[in-house]
Amino acid sequence: MTDTATTRQERFEHGLDVLGRIDGEAGDNVLAALSDVSPELAHQVAAWGFGEIYDRPELAPRDRQLVTLGMLTALGGCEPQLRVHVNAALNVGLTPQQVVEALLHSAVYCGFPRALNATFAAKQVFAERGLLPVVPA
Repeated sequence: MTDTATTRQERFEHGLDVLGRIDGEAGDNVLAALSDVSPELAHQVAAWGFGEIYDRPELAPRDRQLVTLGMLTALGGCEPQLRVHVNAALNVGLTPQQVVEALLHSAVYCGFPRALNATFAAKQVFAERGLLPVVPA
């Protein structure tokens, strides 16, 4: 963000814009799913997570998605979020092959069970987007 948003609403609107560019419909779906249980969490995801953190200039969106995929894989049990971020990774220019390679690389540091779970989450996204089979480059 080049200039500082001064109001809560401005930060939220900026975050929605960034979220839309990165996550597209999946991001909107996450916020909508929170609307009846924790609208404040939805606000923070948009305003802080995307408006403040994702929009920082030091890392390109594709690099942020690689980091995010690695961390969600390492945490384990984050398959719904992994699916959102695999979609986001594709939206910001990563190829299915690069996503698969990042998840393969995670097996070294996170173990096979977490890498397998992450890869199966990615496979679901690839299937939904008509990107199977993933053929090595």
